[in-house]
Amino acid sequence: MSAAASRPAAWHQRTERGSPALLRFMRWASLALGRGASRPLVRLIAAYFLVSEGDARRAVREFLARALGREPTLAELYHQFFMFSATIHDRVYLLTGRFELFEIEVHGLDLFGPEGMLLMGAHLGSFEALRCCGRHLGQRRVTMAMHEGNRRLRSVLASLDPALLADVVTLGRPQAMIDLAERLDEGSIVGLLADRTLAGEPAALIDFLGTPAPFPTGPMRLAAALRRRVVFMTGLYRGGNRYEIRFEPLADFSTLQGLTRAERERLVADATLAYARCLERHAREAPDNWFNFHDFWGRGE
Repeated sequence: MSAAASRPAAWHQRTERGSPALLRFMRWASLALGRGASRPLVRLIAAYFLVSEGDARRAVREFLARALGREPTLAELYHQFFMFSATIHDRVYLLTGRFELFEIEVHGLDLFGPEGMLLMGAHLGSFEALRCCGRHLGQRRVTMAMHEGNRRLRSVLASLDPALLADVVTLGRPQAMIDLAERLDEGSIVGLLADRTLAGEPAALIDFLGTPAPFPTGPMRLAAALRRRVVFMTGLYRGGNRYEIRFEPLADFSTLQGLTRAERERLVADATLAYARCLERHAREAPDNWFNFHDFWGRGE
């Protein structure tokens, strides 16, 4: 692992056509027709994005070539877009609490105590599946921490249920640290995606599927500032109506008293490396759940 200079993040400068716009359409179809009747539309949407999104198609091809150790077939490329479209479709139901529609298997619940905790996920599987875990943890409140650039997604959340916005904390504002600390002190579960760098954000170059990739150090610095335990979370989509949610320990920043700045930096670096290794392992196991449709390794950015 080595330090990487901060640089513009191309993914953040582009609009993510596959997320807010697709969710708006699927919201209408899903709620009007129901999950079963609207699901055939998912295959059409996947085919559309496979054909129309050249940059995303190239990014998927590169990732699958690394994860599989060979060039992917056209069927495998289409399957990747289908899996993503299926999770977007299911997002409508997960965000509105329709958990009875799904078979959800959860691993790692023993990691949770009564205190608030930070969960760090990735664009791997369904992050929204996390919400169902509140039922397994005594109806714990689940808060999403997201960057300002996701304002369009917040508008979609509001269209599904305005109350959802109460469980969103926007990062990058001075008030954000206070809001997150309050939620954690209340015993809430706070989740964020930690696999993409923002423009100007420090990153560490870590070997990922054979080539160094930039991983932001900001999420772990946030955890250190809040002095919280950090758990890796992923909600792998297993096809049909099945999801598998996994929790794995990453780091414990709850006891930093007496440490020097260098020692704290070492803990942040070790935790970032542990996150990258955990993400790599899950990406190899479930490559069809990889939904980073940009150049993850950042060549030419």
